[in-house]
Amino acid sequence: MPDGLTLAGTLIAVDAARTPHAVVIGSGFGGLAAAVRLGARGYRVTVLERLDAPGGRAFVHRRDGFTFDAGPTIITAPFLLEELWALCGRRLADDVELRPLTPFYRLRFDDGETFDYCGDPDAMRAEVARLSPGDVEGFERFMRLSAETCRIGFEQLGHVPFASLRDMARIAPGLIRLSGYRSVHAIVAKHIRDPRLRTVFSFHPLLIGGNPFSASGVYTLIPHLEQRWGVHCAIGGTGALVRGLAGLIAGQGGMVRCGAEVAEIETDGRRATGVRLASGERIAADIIVSNADVSWTYSRLLPSVARRRWTDRRIERARHSMGLFVWYFGTKRRYPDVAHHTILLGPRYRELLDDIFDRKVLAEDFSLYLHRPTATDPSLAPDGCETFYVLSPVPNLASGTDWRTAAEPYRQRIARYLDRTVLPGFEDSIVTSFTTTPLDFEQRLLAYRGSAFGLQPVLTQSAWFRPHNRSEEVERLFFVGAGTHPGAGVPGVLSSARVLDLVVPHAAALA
Repeated sequence: MPDGLTLAGTLIAVDAARTPHAVVIGSGFGGLAAAVRLGARGYRVTVLERLDAPGGRAFVHRRDGFTFDAGPTIITAPFLLEELWALCGRRLADDVELRPLTPFYRLRFDDGETFDYCGDPDAMRAEVARLSPGDVEGFERFMRLSAETCRIGFEQLGHVPFASLRDMARIAPGLIRLSGYRSVHAIVAKHIRDPRLRTVFSFHPLLIGGNPFSASGVYTLIPHLEQRWGVHCAIGGTGALVRGLAGLIAGQGGMVRCGAEVAEIETDGRRATGVRLASGERIAADIIVSNADVSWTYSRLLPSVARRRWTDRRIERARHSMGLFVWYFGTKRRYPDVAHHTILLGPRYRELLDDIFDRKVLAEDFSLYLHRPTATDPSLAPDGCETFYVLSPVPNLASGTDWRTAAEPYRQRIARYLDRTVLPGFEDSIVTSFTTTPLDFEQRLLAYRGSAFGLQPVLTQSAWFRPHNRSEEVERLFFVGAGTHPGAGVPGVLSSARVLDLVVPHAAALA
């Protein structure tokens, strides 16, 4: 008899008695990708999402005719998405248009100087030479190192599970050779002297929740990854990818259930057997994949399991990523001189990052990421209007900041800064506006301490040291998403779903 209604509204008949059932908790990119891969491996798949629409951190807000992507806006390594469509006998391009961007980002320094960051090596050499002619050779050396690090750290190891210390020992010589034990900024500084260019080529860990001054040097792979595969945006917004993935799941006979909050992962001894929803409903499962925050999953969803490795004490002492303050707004006029992606750098770099990651204080100054998707896709706003969001890295909730009172003054400070730099007079044109804070990440997305990216990508929290894709605590429980290997960012969470092909048995083995 039919199992239920898919998102597409199609009733799918499945033989539930014979087909092993996989439950996926959470419908972020990691969870949706995992569902597609499990469906291709013969599982009957149910994705459970506590919000009223899929996407997780890639949720879509629609206000007053404007479409706002809540989270990821930068799509790199599109082949990881193309693989998912191919598993379903389809082409990504048939459902979603990914449009390459140039420049990838425009960086604006506090003195008003800019740097257009793109994938053209000649254009990049010219930009480097414009700011610091003596750093061109060092830039080229750094990009060669980035290419080698990407080949090993991403292409060879990004989808490989680290189930034992032997796996870690096997790659240790390569990590040492590539200076993975050093920070991203330290490696950049070894090759580049100009402090502005050191910032340009070291900021990338912030895109995955890391501090450039402590994130493992392995993440110097990102500049080459971007150069090789480009930086893209999804036409229709990132939500177009979420809808496309949900459609693939429906086409496989799977189901995405929204408004279905998991209250507990049920176990028999140390083996996962199903989930209990907040409504009291119980759903049996042969395997469970959690795309929920790993720290939340271990500390809140497994109350009956005596955890041996990921104890509450260890989770509390772990280094969690920063939080994010995001202001979404739409304007009734256009701003053609503003790039699709603009990074606005404040007067301090290392000192501000110390405040955010180590001292955990909300500083008076900030650095910002300004997203203007209507630069490429005007359909995301009414005619003649613009869609924006501006994002500020801030301390997570360990700072004790009361965002119920701090949010509006902080937004006003950001507004004044934008007015005197790249958007003069813009506040008179705002027609819709709202914010999210680390408190929203904690309450809405169940992110531990409101951290936007899970655990920080430092060496002692990477690969084997990170929560494993196959749970160390409970049999038949698996993890995908930012908190497990290989880490945060769209390529990272999609790669975490690729790992499942190596650690989850084929459905035929459980039938």
